[in-house]
Amino acid sequence: MTSSTVFAVRPAQPSDVAHIHAMIVELAVFEKLEHLVVATEAQLHDGLFGQRPSCEAIVGEENGEVVTFALFFHNFSTFLTRKGLYLEDLYVKQAHRGKGFGRQMLARLAQIAVERDCGRFEWSVLDWNEPAIQFYKGVGADVMPEWRICRVAGDALTQLAGGART
Repeated sequence: MTSSTVFAVRPAQPSDVAHIHAMIVELAVFEKLEHLVVATEAQLHDGLFGQRPSCEAIVGEENGEVVTFALFFHNFSTFLTRKGLYLEDLYVKQAHRGKGFGRQMLARLAQIAVERDCGRFEWSVLDWNEPAIQFYKGVGADVMPEWRICRVAGDALTQLAGGART
């Protein structure tokens, strides 16, 4: 960061939804998962600011421009019997990487977790994203190779909800 650069992290506001949505699409392209993005700005707005928000977000601004976001929510650990903070996505626009913004975003999320008395702060990373894995290790995260994410979605979710077995 140059001395003239001002970076600030703040809670997302409804006026940030378009910026966050655009970065979600950029993230999906980076992860080669753009075919899975069906989210609309309206859905994102509802998830963040609707009657029953299901998540929260912070944004980072460089000189007043939104250049990064982190979307998170609470989960719960039965082993700790405490809530945790789960980071769904963190993204820094390509042109703004290498300036320490990702670290500052993670630090703010860790502060939120501590302020809220969370027992842990966790997230997932794609196994091929070695730069991210090294970055996360560098901030003190344990990358847990023995754990696998399980997901049921779409037709499989509907079938499971109906009691169907394969």
